[in-house]
Amino acid sequence: MANYDRAASLVELEPSPVEETPSDGKESYFPHPEDTENPSQPQRSSTLGLSQHSPIWYLTRIQKYSSYVFTAFGAAHIVNTSIIPLITQSVPQAERYVLLTRPYYQGIPAEPLLVIIPLWAHVISGVALRVIRRNLNAKRYGDSGSKEGKKSFFSSDFWPKVSGISKLGYPFIWLLAGHIFINRAIPNQFPGGQSNVNLSYVSHAFAKHPVVSYAGFSALISIGVSHITWGWAKWLGLTPDQTTAQGSDRALSKKRRWYIINGVAALIAGLWMAGGFGVIGQGGLARGWVGNLYDQMYQRIPVVGHWL
Repeated sequence: MANYDRAASLVELEPSPVEETPSDGKESYFPHPEDTENPSQPQRSSTLGLSQHSPIWYLTRIQKYSSYVFTAFGAAHIVNTSIIPLITQSVPQAERYVLLTRPYYQGIPAEPLLVIIPLWAHVISGVALRVIRRNLNAKRYGDSGSKEGKKSFFSSDFWPKVSGISKLGYPFIWLLAGHIFINRAIPNQFPGGQSNVNLSYVSHAFAKHPVVSYAGFSALISIGVSHITWGWAKWLGLTPDQTTAQGSDRALSKKRRWYIINGVAALIAGLWMAGGFGVIGQGGLARGWVGNLYDQMYQRIPVVGHWL
């Protein structure tokens, strides 16, 4: 009886042919016998070993891994400009360690590999990602051929919505460029070049131009640390929007993550400022010809240099 009920519940269907061969099939829908004998062989690409990933896939990984490298440089920099001064409580004592570690992250090839290449790769890949995603959205919603879809590159309507991390990144890149220009480009215009720049160079600026120095370094550290901290939270899947909590717990989880990420950023920024402002910023003016040389260097800063 059970067999009869089981048979009665079955419905006979007419066979239907396969109408199309799948687009990724090379010759026929069914594999050849030789293909079934070696099913574990990976699919290979015919273009110099590159897989069939989209540009977004590559650009995202360039942006991600370039931030890893620059974070390594940032870690070395905070050790030299904050942690060591906090331990020694003396600018001359801390400069000894700066001179020892300088060749490892300010010389060739360390500086291009840790600073220049990752920084440019991170910025360019980020801009390229926004352009590609904007064009994909334009095609997806059918405005790529309209006048609205051909807005100016510099128009705010051209770009997708800017995330909070990007809003921190754009001012940070300009502050960082100014920092590099003052500490790397300007000294190279004087005899001795980079050998003239040390912690006393920064202490001299704090002593002679405290308002500009405190404001500039406060903006650079707070915005830069916040951007990097939130960026790492994104890569690790820890931002508030990436929470997997549902229902009433979701809002609480998002709020908790927001406070934790900002707390970590504030802790790192506070540590950096403690050594930078509390020790290096209190080092005082450089005397003699060194102090005069520093004054000449700071006068080369565009726009504000005439008043320094």
